[in-house]
Amino acid sequence: MVCLDIDDTLIDFTAAGRCALATLLGRADLWPLWERVTDRHTALVVSGELDYAAAHFRRTQCFLDELGVMVDAEHVSGFEKRRKELVRRSWRLFGDVLPCLDWLRAAGVRLAAVTNASGGHQRAKLTDLGLARFFDHVAIAGELGVAKPDPVMFHSVCATLGCSPEEAAHVGDKLHTDAVGARDAGLEGVWLDRGGSDHEVVPEGVHVIGGLDELPQLLVSEFARIGVPAQR
Repeated sequence: MVCLDIDDTLIDFTAAGRCALATLLGRADLWPLWERVTDRHTALVVSGELDYAAAHFRRTQCFLDELGVMVDAEHVSGFEKRRKELVRRSWRLFGDVLPCLDWLRAAGVRLAAVTNASGGHQRAKLTDLGLARFFDHVAIAGELGVAKPDPVMFHSVCATLGCSPEEAAHVGDKLHTDAVGARDAGLEGVWLDRGGSDHEVVPEGVHVIGGLDELPQLLVSEFARIGVPAQR
């Protein structure tokens, strides 16, 4: 089994998010702040303190507060609605995604999408971009009450698809959340480092690929663990 993160692994979500904020605010430097505020509110969803709708509203409200933009609830909701519309129109697959997924399916590998983001939004992305047909299971942190890198997140996916952690690999763009988290849970942890982050120290036991076009060969080399047939 192979698990795949969604945002910035399959879909160029950061580019879409950056573009939306820049369009709405006329500034191109606000994405790091948006990510920090988003991470705080995602943790509240996973802990059960907020549902996704409330978290999205409060995330946007806190973000605007950080910028010194004081607006009422109606304006917060309007900003978030416009932002989501802009992001959705900008979703794009990375060019290596469909060839990789086609190969995995042809090899008979079971696939799961594993995400810490909102279930509704993620399922909409997978459907809109033609990816839903590839996946046997979609695991959503807020629906499970745990999030990557918690081992329970990875183990629940393995249990659903009927394999042991040792028979699975997880691929994602975040070194610690995805690759190290998967490794610590007993899976093969694969860091998708599209940007070539030379400053990162890669922990032992973590595989690194620069694109999904490199994933088939890596999986073939580990076929005994995850069920990918060896090339002959």
